[in-house]
Amino acid sequence: MSKILLKNAKIVNENSIFESDVLVEGDFIARIDTDISDSNAKVIDLEGDLLLPGIIDDQVHFREPGLTHKGTIATESRAAIAGGITTFMEQPNTNPQTTTIKKLEDKFAIAAKDSFANYSFLFGGTNDNLEELKRLDKNACSGVKLFLGSSTGNMLVDDEKVLEQIFRNTEMVISAHCEDEGTIRANLAKYKEKYGDNIPIEMHPIIRSAEACYLSSSKAIDLAKKTGARLHVFHVSTGIETDLFTNKIPLEEKKITAEVCIHHLWFSDEDYAKKGTLIKWNPAVKTKNDREKLWEALLDDRFDIVATDHAPHTLEEKDNPYTKAPSGGPLVQHALLAMLQKEKEGVISLEKMVEKMCHNPAKLFDIDRRGFIREGYFADLVQVNRNSKNEVKKANIFYKCGWSPFEGITFDSEVKRTFVNGLLAYENGTFSTEKNAKRLTFNR
Repeated sequence: MSKILLKNAKIVNENSIFESDVLVEGDFIARIDTDISDSNAKVIDLEGDLLLPGIIDDQVHFREPGLTHKGTIATESRAAIAGGITTFMEQPNTNPQTTTIKKLEDKFAIAAKDSFANYSFLFGGTNDNLEELKRLDKNACSGVKLFLGSSTGNMLVDDEKVLEQIFRNTEMVISAHCEDEGTIRANLAKYKEKYGDNIPIEMHPIIRSAEACYLSSSKAIDLAKKTGARLHVFHVSTGIETDLFTNKIPLEEKKITAEVCIHHLWFSDEDYAKKGTLIKWNPAVKTKNDREKLWEALLDDRFDIVATDHAPHTLEEKDNPYTKAPSGGPLVQHALLAMLQKEKEGVISLEKMVEKMCHNPAKLFDIDRRGFIREGYFADLVQVNRNSKNEVKKANIFYKCGWSPFEGITFDSEVKRTFVNGLLAYENGTFSTEKNAKRLTFNR
């Protein structure tokens, strides 16, 4: 069994920062202590760099199968580990969609062969696959995904009777994309009549409005309360939605939880003039005031998780008029760096960042032995140098699509090493030729 001894680490874990060594044996963390020595171990001196638990991203779109010109499980998971993300949960709006148990297992087979990071998938609920959903074992995957507003992949669930039955017939976490379809369609028709296909991108947050988000998320929350379902609202984007969530009980006791994404914490509608469709997401990036309210909800624990909603498209696809340019963008390589930048600016603490990106996803989805730096846990670890300038440019982007909304930005931190189940999978811009990624297991 291989051994790696990490010396002189500054560990960020479970609301504390402390100096320690970490001994890794095989896939697991064997010991955490000061002054560990082991003559059989490969020694790596971290020289006081941060050591974080591997980031767990609960929402990515890696585009495989069927959309592999945008990205694949191999290319995007590779970019993820370069960004310190050691575990991902991928969404069902691929081609074919992940709406049967067979299609779900087909995805797992691809990931078992190709993924650089630990993996699970969400099973897609639709208007007509309730019986298949009932057959799904609660430990088979990370959860169920519902699109309550149409987005890439056309998986809109708009039959209210079916929706209630889905809420009543699964013990798994139901993750929901919440935007009111009727509101969006009415807004789009109004602006299309005025501008045709060349609607100014600045209209995106007006078309996919705060009202559309609030109507849908509040309705989903009401249904969860009525049925007792376990609801997780993905990518909350508006200030008015923040009061729908509570911070008055521990995460472990919450039945209704929320996620906020990197792009909604970083960009505002003022950035459309420069970035254009490169920052076209669903839900839309909205106002500075919305962004401030999202940060407030994250910091006071109304929001539980920070994720990416990584959703790559080619530049050729993005370079289209408003109505034809797809929504989504690549983020996994730079999400941790963006949050570390906000920590340097005094917006969030390291401890809180690790809670939202590592601990809470593991708790919320009942993931087995991940998300923490603990003895006996899988050795998913990230070394970060806090004093290394890192400009985002095409030459150092690992996404298959070859671009980033952060291009031109210089971060003040750098991911130096990423360990996946004890394997040194990424080191200073170089990837291991081996893979040691695993399918997630759950304690449900």
